[in-house]
Order: sequence, then structure tokens, then C-alpha cells
Amino acid sequence: MKKIALLSLLASSLAFAGGYKIPETSLNALALGAANIAHNKSADTAYYNPANMVFMQDVNHAEFDLMYIGLEGTKFEGSVDGAPYNISAKEENFIVPSLHFVSSKLGNARVGLSVVVPAGLTKRWSDAPAIYKAEEFTLQVVEFNPSIAIPITQKLGVAFGFRIVHSEGTVKASRTGVYSQHLEGDSIDYGYNLALAYKPTSQANISMTYRSKVNLTEEGSANLFYDADSVLGPNPALLQGDYAAGVSIPLPAILSLAASYTFETDTTVEFVYERNFWSAYKSLNFEYENPYAEGVFGTSTPKNWKDSNGFRLGITQELEDMTLMAGAVYDRTPVPEKTLSFELPDSDSIAFSLGGRYKIDDTMELGLAALYSMRESELKQSDNNINGIVGKFSNAGVLMVSAGISYKF
Repeated sequence: MKKIALLSLLASSLAFAGGYKIPETSLNALALGAANIAHNKSADTAYYNPANMVFMQDVNHAEFDLMYIGLEGTKFEGSVDGAPYNISAKEENFIVPSLHFVSSKLGNARVGLSVVVPAGLTKRWSDAPAIYKAEEFTLQVVEFNPSIAIPITQKLGVAFGFRIVHSEGTVKASRTGVYSQHLEGDSIDYGYNLALAYKPTSQANISMTYRSKVNLTEEGSANLFYDADSVLGPNPALLQGDYAAGVSIPLPAILSLAASYTFETDTTVEFVYERNFWSAYKSLNFEYENPYAEGVFGTSTPKNWKDSNGFRLGITQELEDMTLMAGAVYDRTPVPEKTLSFELPDSDSIAFSLGGRYKIDDTMELGLAALYSMRESELKQSDNNINGIVGKFSNAGVLMVSAGISYKF
């Protein structure tokens, strides 16, 4: 039996970037802060800019990466509805794999496939008032992204791909003696992506990519408990059991504009501007077939997220048998102060990264990369937060380490 879990999608974040997206889904992306769109000669271009596949060496390219993610336990110090609190979320650790493949030429075309984790969420609190909404929120998202690239001229390539997104998750929230929620479920949803790569000279690259919005839809059931007597006084109504439910949440559309230049020292500098269309996320609204369940748990919660910008800088240095990389990222949060809550205490983030690839022979490379993201947020009385929160969220850093192997055949 399917059960619904997408509250977790809205509620918590691995905190890699604004909202709940994960831009770093390969070793190169982690080392360069995802500034690997215009200049990319590895298999992960199948995901980051499949149009670049037309300029790659005419062999099959494959890469497998394994990424460790460590989340610090977010701390909150302040007040909720005037009551003081000093609480912390639990630390989290994950291992996330990814796979990328680019074919040799099929006529003039090239075919690519990426299997990645483009979004992911987790937040677990042990103390009130956070457990009222976020005792546990987890979400796993896996994207299968086949694509095809075609050269228009010797300097211009275009590509088209399909996004096949599978998601599953768990959400728990409770208030002793009053209510509890335990939701689990999965869904498969679809989108597309477009890409363009232009090489005006042998040293310069200009690219544009667009990934469509994917509405993550869930239909199933939720195990609910609600004791009306404890809230409304004497009342025989008691909500308890599994109830049919549904919800739809967006993974936002993303537009990226990138340019790179390679100097005579074999040093490449790339800059990426990223626009995330988070304004598609206006409210959280669970729908229940049972009228009583709808009345208790189906209330729409305003989110009113805003479109946000990200800025990425990557530097690559080619040596004889080594490739060294470094990156820096500034990512704006889409979450307004007015609707921020314990479910997703998001903020602007700054991240720094570095990594390298070592050439074993003409067919194989090994690589290692790391990224650290820093963020904190503070809500003031003047922000008029709808959840009554005034205070500071801190200790929300994220450490990511990736190891990978690539092969040509």
C-alpha cells in the first residue's frame, strides 16, 4: 500500500543549496562548486550540459562516483510564540552514488545517461516545539536522465533530455496526547532538459542549460491520530487510522548561463549564473478524502517562496597526469523570513571546494573532491514570522566528500 511522504520534501533539507536541490552530483561538480557546465570533458557532462557531448573524444565515457554527506546538527536559540527555547537537531550522515555515461558517435549524434540524486532532505529534531512539525523528515530522490546531443555546426551543439524522477520518504510529527502523523510513500514524475554549447574559439566556451520543473506527486495513505477531546474539550470525535491522501510539490525549473576560458597555462576559469524558479512553491496543501481528516490535517500552509540566484566560480588546472580543481559558491535562499520554520531553516549559503583527478593511463582516472557549505539565519520580531519564531539558527554546515573512477572504452 502506497503511503504519502512528500511533506518531507518541503520540510527539511540536506542544505547543499537554496531550497532542497543538490547541485553537486558528480566528482567534478563537487570539486568546482557545480561550475562545470561550459567546460567539461568528462562523462558527467551528460547531466550538466549534454550539448557538450558533441565536442568530446569519440569513445565511450563512463564514470561512477560515491559521495559522503555529513550534516551538522542545526541549533536554534530564541523563542517561539514568546516562550524561550535552546534546542538542536540531530547530526546526519549519508552515502550517495551517481553514474554518468556518454556514448561514442552514433552517426553525428551522441547519447548520454546520468543517474543522480538532484534533491534530498533530512531533518530530525528531538525536542519541542520542533517535533510538532519535524520529529523526522527524510526524502530520497533519484533521477534517471537520458539525453541526446546533435552538432549544428563545428562550433555549436544542442541537446535534449528526459527527466524521470523517483522519490520516496518518511515524515513523522507528534504532540503527546494531541496528534501524530506517520507518512511513507513514493512517486515517479517526469520533466525535460535542454542544453546549448557554443565554442567561438578553441579556448572559449559559452553554454546555456534549462531543466524543467518536475511536480513531485504523491497519492496514498497516512497513518493519523488526533484526539479532539484534548483540544476542544468533551467531544467524542477521534481520528485514528490510515486515510487516503495526496499532495503535489515542485522541484523548480533551473536556468544556467555559463562561460569559460582556458589560458595558455592550461588554466580554465568558469563562471556560472543560475536562476532557480522557486516561486512555483506557493503553499503546502495535503488533501484527504475523509472530510474529518481533511479538516484536521489538510489545512493549506503558505510558503510563498521566491525565485533565487546562485553564482558559481570554478578553476581547473591541467597538469601532465593530474587535473586540479577548486570552486566557490554563493547561493541565495528562496525561503522568506515570514514563512521560515523548523522544517526548513534555510538561509543564504557560501561554499568552498577543491579536488583532483589522477590519470592512471589513457583509459582510466581516479578522483577525490571535497566541499564545505556554511550558513546561518536569524529571525527578528520585525520579520513577523507566521510560526512565531524569533531567534537564530546556527551550526548548519555541510561537509561533502566524493571519490570517483572514470573509464574510456
